[in-house]
Amino acid sequence: MKPLEGIRVLDLTRALAGPFCTLMLGDYGADVIKIEIPGAGDDTRHWGPPFVGEESAYFLSINRNKRSLTLNFKDPEAIKIFLQLAKDADVIVENFTPGVMARFGLDYETVKGVNPKIVYCSISGFGQTGPYQSRPAYDQIMQGISGIMSITGEPDGEPQKVGIAVTDIGAGMWSAFAVMTAIFHREQKGEGQYIDISMMDAQVAWLTYQAATYFANDEPPKRLGAAHPTLVPYQAFMCEDGKYINVAVGSERIWDRFCQGMKMPEMKENPEYATNGDRVRNRDEIVPNLQKIFLTRPVNDWVQDLQEFNVPCGPINDLADVFSDPQLLHRKMFVEMPHPTLGSIKQTGLPIKFSLTPGALDRHPPLLGEHNGELLKELGYSEADIQRLTEQEVI
Repeated sequence: MKPLEGIRVLDLTRALAGPFCTLMLGDYGADVIKIEIPGAGDDTRHWGPPFVGEESAYFLSINRNKRSLTLNFKDPEAIKIFLQLAKDADVIVENFTPGVMARFGLDYETVKGVNPKIVYCSISGFGQTGPYQSRPAYDQIMQGISGIMSITGEPDGEPQKVGIAVTDIGAGMWSAFAVMTAIFHREQKGEGQYIDISMMDAQVAWLTYQAATYFANDEPPKRLGAAHPTLVPYQAFMCEDGKYINVAVGSERIWDRFCQGMKMPEMKENPEYATNGDRVRNRDEIVPNLQKIFLTRPVNDWVQDLQEFNVPCGPINDLADVFSDPQLLHRKMFVEMPHPTLGSIKQTGLPIKFSLTPGALDRHPPLLGEHNGELLKELGYSEADIQRLTEQEVI
């Protein structure tokens, strides 16, 4: 069995934060029912190019292991169907603007009336309370307002966003953790509860040591490009072939090994580099010197030499390198799965390896409304009922 078999999730999310949360739950066995707008569906079904056939590559990346049901919440019968599903569900996840679910008549208090044990998770940009609660939020905006862009980029350059939507994905991960925490509480105490997840809160929680630096100095940390604020050398260097190596000298023991691997005993003997504190103070001297040295040889030669001395290092791979890497392939982090219209699709694998209850890629990302008939029949609707609901644009 998968660890979450028997858990039913009603997924009222779109874009990335919510779908990433329900992806995590579905990958490990939860029955995720993705509720979508008839005729349109999740916004990301149309985000492209690129498309794979008629399907958005973006949508395919975060919606496997889900069943799609279309419901038009402007119709009272759609509300009735949802509440029938909610009666026997374990979890609801939604990421509408605060207040929208109440306007539908599907807020937590209403759903709790039909299912007191429901775990109801709302994801929004700024949370359900506070002066910003009604503001629209996308990852680009949230990376800026939560501070991460202020510490990302070159020292003399513009603020940069991270190359993936970290505030969306982070909020999705916090949400999945919150859902499982609430389910554990329900198993202990027999009660469901409401969960309020803010993308801003989630990102600020990730600031960790950068926040601690600000708390200690009362001065906002600066952008350092690929460098580390408190360790030297701990960054990327360009090599002779134009590719980059990352090195991470995280202790004095590693510094000793680094000097051996670089075949430069004079660095080890230099009193200005004796401790990490010395190297941080002399960052402007040591880093340019190391950069000149790294430019004398190609990246793979440096990686080989440094790894011989057990120095943490590695090339900066592009995604073609990543998805041909023997370690990643061994760990099954690049897989293919069947799809009804595309033959097969490529997916990232499952990052959590359970010894007894592994997850699996069992369901392809669903076609819009693919499971309407299946799910409504589970609720007791007949073929004639389903045909009527389709004609009336309830589904």
